[in-house]
Amino acid sequence: MRYPVLNPALLIENRKRFIKHLKPKSIAVFNANDYMPTNADGTMPFRQNSDLFYLTGVTQEETILLIFPDAFEEKYREVLFLRETNEKIAVWEGQKLTKEKATEVTGIKTVLWLQEFETIFNNLMSEAYHVYLNTNEHLRARITVETRDSRFINWCKAKYPLHCYERLAPVMHRLRAIKSPAEVELVKTAIGITGKAFRRIIPLIKPGIMEYKIEAELSHEFTINHSRGHAYEPIIASGFNACVLHYNQNENECKKEHVLLLDFGAEYGNYASDLTRCLPVSGRFTKRQKDVYNAVLRVLKQATKLLVPGTILKEYNDKVGLLVQKELVDLKLLSLADVKKQEKEKPQEEEKLIYKKYYPHKASHFLGLDVHDVGLWTQPIQAGMIFTCEPGIYIRKEKLGIRLENDILVTKNEPVNLMESIPIEAEEIEELMNSGK
Repeated sequence: MRYPVLNPALLIENRKRFIKHLKPKSIAVFNANDYMPTNADGTMPFRQNSDLFYLTGVTQEETILLIFPDAFEEKYREVLFLRETNEKIAVWEGQKLTKEKATEVTGIKTVLWLQEFETIFNNLMSEAYHVYLNTNEHLRARITVETRDSRFINWCKAKYPLHCYERLAPVMHRLRAIKSPAEVELVKTAIGITGKAFRRIIPLIKPGIMEYKIEAELSHEFTINHSRGHAYEPIIASGFNACVLHYNQNENECKKEHVLLLDFGAEYGNYASDLTRCLPVSGRFTKRQKDVYNAVLRVLKQATKLLVPGTILKEYNDKVGLLVQKELVDLKLLSLADVKKQEKEKPQEEEKLIYKKYYPHKASHFLGLDVHDVGLWTQPIQAGMIFTCEPGIYIRKEKLGIRLENDILVTKNEPVNLMESIPIEAEEIEELMNSGK
């Protein structure tokens, strides 16, 4: 493997924490993700369901985890079902998990082949009152395909209509949002690889380089440092492209007058990192570019200090928006008269706030097994959570977009910038670009 498997002690502890959230006589089922098809007989690279991985560390398709703490027979309180392997599968696809290896990886003693699932599940359902099933309830998710979880929900409810059904998503959102020390270390490792990649590409940024060549260099650095690759589609956006928030075509030439926005992050052990930095293609910011850059950097530093326990994310984002608004006034992009008029009118719709023209997104998101990780947005921030902090200012008429982003660990004391070692000050960026190092 490119990286060590997770410590089974972490997975065992995750399952212990999960069980505490279940009602009595509850059975919970977690399904692996599907292989997603492309065309003909092609498939996309397999990506495991994050909840299943969180509880088992298994990256294999067609896997089911069943948890039933009150099962009469102890051996059925945790059961892992795997696709049965054979010599033909080993030849065509590679070696799959054996029962013994699965126990070693997960700490789960009862491992059965997938064809046994329906019989075992049917017997256990006679003991269960509540059934916890999983769906993707991320606020930004747009699901247009039927998932393995969706098919299982339909099958289960049709066969067992009188059980009480519960949602797994709120439980998993609460658990996964707070990272254990071991998880924090995995994120730190991903960040370390991301920092190496950033330093690798700095000397390469010159007029005429293509955006996709920069992406290729990042991919190379990730791979040789035991990363599975990009945690998300990287954004390599020069000039006006930086004003397109999710630009990822990465196909244009970087020109002398451009500022290059880089939004990328390595993944390690299935845990994500998420970095944004901006560099002047010429090696030096113009005065205007540096003014906007430093305005965003000031907001970033102030916004980071707000990520403390007890903070409500909506209130936090509102405060960051006002910080950006002040900088926009200083940059002559908004007038004080417009700000005072808005304060008097008090618009209820967020998109009508005047600063949204130059800062249309929010300042942070949860980070973990997914780059836009799950978490409860209506609950106060707690120690152990990891957030990005990523304010920006986008001036489309000037073809200038600046976003700066760090990954922040919330603690009982002050927030910890996990990307502190990655250069961010404008002068530091310029020095590195012109030093040849």
